[in-house]
Amino acid sequence: MSATAVHSLWTTAADPIGKIDAPKIEYAQLSPILIVIGAAIIGVLVEAFVPRKSRYYAQMFLSAVGLTAGFAAVVALAADGYGTTKAQIAAMGAIAVDGPALFLQGTILLSGLVALFTFAERRLDPAAHGNRVDSFAAQAASVPGSDSEKAAVKAGFATTEVFPLLLFAVSGMLLFPAANDLLTLFVALEVFSLPLYLMCALARRKRLMSQEAAVKYFLLGAFASAFTLFGIAMLYGYSGSMAYGTIAQVVDGTITDITPALANTMGNDVLLLLGTALIVMGLLFKVGAVPFHMWTPDVYQGAPTPVTGFMAAATKVAAFGALLRILYVVLPGLRWDWRPVMWGVAIVTMLGGAIVAITQTDIKRLLAYSSIAHAGFILAGVIATTPDGVSSVLFYLLAYSFVTIGAFAVVTLVRDAGGEATHLSKWAGLGRRSPLVAAVFAVFLLAFAGIPLTSGFAGKFAVFKAAAEGGAVPLVVIGVISSAIAAFFYIRVIVLMFFSDPKPEGPTVAVPSPLTVTAIGVGVAVTLVLGVAPQYFLDLAGNAGVFVR
Repeated sequence: MSATAVHSLWTTAADPIGKIDAPKIEYAQLSPILIVIGAAIIGVLVEAFVPRKSRYYAQMFLSAVGLTAGFAAVVALAADGYGTTKAQIAAMGAIAVDGPALFLQGTILLSGLVALFTFAERRLDPAAHGNRVDSFAAQAASVPGSDSEKAAVKAGFATTEVFPLLLFAVSGMLLFPAANDLLTLFVALEVFSLPLYLMCALARRKRLMSQEAAVKYFLLGAFASAFTLFGIAMLYGYSGSMAYGTIAQVVDGTITDITPALANTMGNDVLLLLGTALIVMGLLFKVGAVPFHMWTPDVYQGAPTPVTGFMAAATKVAAFGALLRILYVVLPGLRWDWRPVMWGVAIVTMLGGAIVAITQTDIKRLLAYSSIAHAGFILAGVIATTPDGVSSVLFYLLAYSFVTIGAFAVVTLVRDAGGEATHLSKWAGLGRRSPLVAAVFAVFLLAFAGIPLTSGFAGKFAVFKAAAEGGAVPLVVIGVISSAIAAFFYIRVIVLMFFSDPKPEGPTVAVPSPLTVTAIGVGVAVTLVLGVAPQYFLDLAGNAGVFVR
């Protein structure tokens, strides 16, 4: 074949067959996510170009501004009616801008901002070589106990990379509950998971335990991601589409444009059921529901406490948002298949979390099992499959996230020579040594237990009421029994703090900077306001409870 013939072949092949349309992106509706991602990228540049001694203040300022601006953008969108009348699918079908998405994004941004204050705290540990230190390793790359680590501590280094990591995690969490196709869902899952794996390994004290927690979280998280991806492939094989709306139409048989290929796969319920099971399994792993909860206690205990607080609050909000959207938007036609399974998961999660928590002797592990029990309570609202079910879950997530960050912020204050004193025996008599700190912690524990006049009671009442009206009365009975079991170990800690004699060699309560005081103060304020006057926020969640499809 001559050269000219070959040349003519590939020039004609390269001619445009039809022009590819440029994607249409609604930047204003996606502004909360874009602002936080932008701040995270600038944070990476700060690490590269700003002198080491100025980085901490630059990163902290940048992170606070990014999260605040993101929240302002969410409020502006909600005020403009994007949560109700103007709810729409943006970014060519990839992202939903609707009530649940905006409500959950606002909750994630606020809890991220409060968690940021605990990340930036530098007064709790004694100064090392004249430098104030935070909860994170001086130099993450150095081997624990090595000469390079000692040199980094002596030089006053700090891992300021945690701030851009926090922002990347938040940006993924903002995208996760708003994802409207399966590929976006998976990308968001990875974007927020990877920074969390890294942050779990960065504790300044007990570094080996911290690194072990990160490895466990990474390995189990990788399995969960793989299950999710496999489920996505199966649902795509079943419906021929990644878009939630199209899959929903195929599932309930309302789709009109049926191709021969789709007609072949539509009848294959094995693909549908297996795909659904695998995706839901991946999401239940993220919320820490039994039997996918095994990572939770070890990771909560080993991670730096500010990271544990952030992770416990924000990950639950994002993952439950995504779970609600999958079950309510994609699979309403499959309700009779997934509801009985969710019943079982909710029951074992409530009982399992509450019963195992009684045996714990470490305060962080106790809070970890308590978070597992709370995942079960929230699942009761998910099972309701009514508009009240959605709004009760939104309200519960809002209430739970601030109580959690506040509780872990208090844990950072109680210290002995080895850092945080997390063993329960060390907390004996804390109420006499430091009445204010013990009283604040007692408020958070009572909220976890669901005692009236706290946000926990309002949240549990809303969720159980929705579940009962949705026909799940036996589930509510088991939920109330689990709450009673859980109340036992919360009250036990309060009794330990106020009615035991303090040990002479017991821990001290560090005096925090205004940052941690703000984080704890916001936690207490939200807990009491949502408990005493929850109606406005319940109405807000009610108005935000309708998904766009």
